[in-house]
Amino acid sequence: MTNKAFNATRSEKLFDLFNYILMALIVVLTLYPFLNVLAISLNNSTDTVRGGIYIWPRQFTLENYKTIFQYDGLLQGLQISILRTLVGTVLGLICASMLAFTLSRVEFRARKFISTFLALTMYFSGGMVPVFILMRDLHLLGSFWVYIFPGLISAFNVFVIRSFMDGLPYALQESAKLDGANDFTIYWKIILPLCKPVLATIALFLAVGQWNAWFDTYLYNGGAPQWTTLQYELMKILQSTQQGGSSMTNSNDMAKQMAQISPESIKMAITIMVTLPILMVYPFLQKYFVGGMTLGAVKS
Repeated sequence: MTNKAFNATRSEKLFDLFNYILMALIVVLTLYPFLNVLAISLNNSTDTVRGGIYIWPRQFTLENYKTIFQYDGLLQGLQISILRTLVGTVLGLICASMLAFTLSRVEFRARKFISTFLALTMYFSGGMVPVFILMRDLHLLGSFWVYIFPGLISAFNVFVIRSFMDGLPYALQESAKLDGANDFTIYWKIILPLCKPVLATIALFLAVGQWNAWFDTYLYNGGAPQWTTLQYELMKILQSTQQGGSSMTNSNDMAKQMAQISPESIKMAITIMVTLPILMVYPFLQKYFVGGMTLGAVKS
């Protein structure tokens, strides 16, 4: 082996080593906050006050989670949160993709007007009070659909999906029309299957937004315990812990137990509870984020 080849091989090895070290540091920096939160949530609440917990609990315990799950409204809130996440994500995807498909059609004459109208909604809002009055006049207060209808159409989601559809070969639609397909058949059987990457991305946005929402429950369904959500109940638990259990509506024993729990431990346990479902869903959607599905679909 010549000196030149030896030096090249050595340089490549050093470059690979540098990349491995850099990637390892990035992984550590990315995972450390989550591992720290998990460690604190699994550590004894009294011991947590001392600090010094990094990625491993010093006194392992599940009492923080047990305390949370003893709360009365948690199970009902979990069911409603799962339901609103599933329904809101599916209906939001259907409505946004149908509107995006309509706006992507060149022959649709009102596409510029509707696109401009949608763009304005991204910068201007009526405000909280007019929205509340609108929900009241639509008789959505105290109902499940107040979680779904306001978020059916998002201008950002529509524009993202439309941009993806604009990049699809129009020859696909022309070929389908020659075969006798109508607009709905083209949308459902041709466009949607090709839009899996962008639909998966928007689905994740919608699911995270629905799962993490709690203020709409406080605003519209605060007096309807049958429509409470997990995030709203966890927020009340956190507030009760910070106030020493004075606002608990459960039994006295529960209030005393909450008073003995560190707010920091409860906060970290709540963070893990609301993050874990999204982390479980993300790997199934990640494969659609990379690359398109139309490469080679049409030969020009």
